[in-house]
Amino acid sequence: MDLNPIMLAAGAEIMRIYATDFAVVTKGDASPVTEADQKAEAIILAGLKHIAPGIPVIAEEEAAAGRFPTTAGTFFLVDPLDGTKEFISKNGEFTVNIALIEDGRPVLGAVYAPALGKIWWGSVGLNGKSGGAFMAEVANGAIGEARPISVRQPEGGLIAVGSRSHGGAETQAYLEAYAVADFVAAGSSLKFCLIAEGRADIYPRMGRTMEWDTAAGDAVLRAAGGRVETLDGQPLKYGKRFQDNDGDYANPHFVAFGAVETRLA
Repeated sequence: MDLNPIMLAAGAEIMRIYATDFAVVTKGDASPVTEADQKAEAIILAGLKHIAPGIPVIAEEEAAAGRFPTTAGTFFLVDPLDGTKEFISKNGEFTVNIALIEDGRPVLGAVYAPALGKIWWGSVGLNGKSGGAFMAEVANGAIGEARPISVRQPEGGLIAVGSRSHGGAETQAYLEAYAVADFVAAGSSLKFCLIAEGRADIYPRMGRTMEWDTAAGDAVLRAAGGRVETLDGQPLKYGKRFQDNDGDYANPHFVAFGAVETRLA
């Protein structure tokens, strides 16, 4: 299943709006939303309905409006514009995100950073076997040559990555258990992609996130040989609203790892 044409179409609409004097509205949860979020989501929903008409879609703006389709074991998670704060500040670090979930696991995902001209994608099959992770440059609406990516084997200190818009003492305290040599700030799901490319090793997230924020980046990272775990060492799971009947798609605190196996400090 090729998600990339849908990603490019959504990214093109986002960049069209990015170049304008767009308005910003505050949603009920106090998070910002723009015309770009809404129009990109409409493009993605139409595209997924065309290529996978039988698979339900959980999308951020649809969810904000209270529209949740009935899902079973397989569904899409969509964040049409992750990093809306980055979009508003025009620093370029925002992404389009689509992931396919099967039995609580992200098995296929794509992340596109249209302002940076980069796209990442990957898949994980049965028994966690990777179908590979890839990245490519995007120019003039076309994807260039794909190159395989994988997590790195760290030598010496680790490179930690964290949110440009969120963070705090709890994250710093967690990282004290590791031999961290450098810290890189990045917006949106780019943090997962940095680890998947071997440019960082660990990303702890102690603040609130939703499943659509993480699923696509999680899929790419798992396909690249990494993992995303809750603080008790369990794989981050998806579809909790229906699995646990808790009425929410919020993630627990989690940590994304490259090839880091144990605490090093």
